[in-house]
Amino acid sequence: MATLRELKTRIGSVASSEKITGAMKMISSAKVHKFESSLKQLVPYREKIKSVMAHIMQSGADFSSPLIETRHEVKKIAVVVFGSDDGLCGAYNINIFKAALAEIRKLQTKYGMSVDIDLYPIGQKIAKALTKISGEHMKVIKEVGVNSKMEAEKVNEFTHGLRDKFSGGEYDLVCVEYMKFYSMSRQKPTFETLFPISGETLLEGSDSNDSTGMCIFEPDANSIFNAVLPMFVLSTMQEITIENRASEQAARVMAMQSANDNAKKLLEGLQLEYNKLRQENITSELLDILGGQVER
Repeated sequence: MATLRELKTRIGSVASSEKITGAMKMISSAKVHKFESSLKQLVPYREKIKSVMAHIMQSGADFSSPLIETRHEVKKIAVVVFGSDDGLCGAYNINIFKAALAEIRKLQTKYGMSVDIDLYPIGQKIAKALTKISGEHMKVIKEVGVNSKMEAEKVNEFTHGLRDKFSGGEYDLVCVEYMKFYSMSRQKPTFETLFPISGETLLEGSDSNDSTGMCIFEPDANSIFNAVLPMFVLSTMQEITIENRASEQAARVMAMQSANDNAKKLLEGLQLEYNKLRQENITSELLDILGGQVER
């Protein structure tokens, strides 16, 4: 049975843990709101780019780009998997890993088990998990400076690299797995194709009945399309990166909330046990005093 001193030490330790988890929850919550604000600023820009490309596509003008060309034979695929560099975010990385594994199996079923797949992990935690499934036709590639906390410039540089490898024929398909942010309590693993860019993606959300016949493209539709399309890709990767970071912090908020609740329950139980033991000791001392008086 624990002594009063031992219980008091445990109570102090649990109380400190409660304060720490509470502080971490507040910090992560503030970061979520920051990333939400960044998303609100980015989305209108991305939608405007989509609107320009939708006008070109619906106008009937001639345009082409290597970024929209679908390869008839897929021999090599790149899969970018976003995770986290830090822990204490519950089952966040586990859920992403499971979803990525399921999508990789779908790719192997569709294109054959001999298709080569390069995995690009974004974050140390997910990199450690993906290393376990690497093999003859599956390789993990870790880019220097590419992590879950990279700044916008590094995101653009990384995206340019993937674009050049797709355009150059090194990859026939480039996909992205990340955690899409919906709210503080809801995030969902999402798998998207980055290259080739589909017409459905560009037209998504646009008004198909929008009149484009009066548009004049200067210098020409193809030049505008090829200038704007890379901007769309960059904005997409920026959005994915921010959504993933927001989801990570939201998962950390929920994990810290759960840890904080558990600490409170444990603290209440320890405090009750401490009070009972203290009362027993007081009662025992009173009985000893009364027993001594009776003997006199």
